[in-house]
Amino acid sequence: EVSVDGEKFILNKKEALYVGMGIKEVIFKSTSDEPALFYLNSDPARRNFPNKKITKENAESVHLGDDVTANKRILNKLIVNSIVETCQLQMGLTELLPGNIWNTMPSHTHERRMEAYFYFDVAEGQSVAHFMGDPKETRHIFMQNNQAVLSPEWSIHSGAGTSNYS
Repeated sequence: EVSVDGEKFILNKKEALYVGMGIKEVIFKSTSDEPALFYLNSDPARRNFPNKKITKENAESVHLGDDVTANKRILNKLIVNSIVETCQLQMGLTELLPGNIWNTMPSHTHERRMEAYFYFDVAEGQSVAHFMGDPKETRHIFMQNNQAVLSPEWSIHSGAGTSNYS
């Protein structure tokens, strides 16, 4: 449950809540026996847009990749202008299907934006290798469940897991 200046929103796993500019109080509350995990993402806004809950049914879902290259996945566009009014913040959720491990292939850069990756649904004992850095001299970081990494606009980004993940 998320309370935004007194307005309550009930969120299920893999749903999003866009909170507009100027909000004074945001309260997070777990409503189940298993503690909820919340991922926060923010960006400066130039004007206020209304708060909006985005469910998986409201998301713009794109099916990508294939089993042959082990990157069959669903990109759920949650906070994008076709779903919710927003200044520049955008957020999606990629879900790799069972038997698939690559979240992006080939790796690439974005000249106009950085990206933040929060890896979750990484099974116990499994890892995700996050590839990043200058395209001619990359680095890799082994990520575990519920860990995040920032990828600047000049850095490639790609990830491969030892099993599927989100």
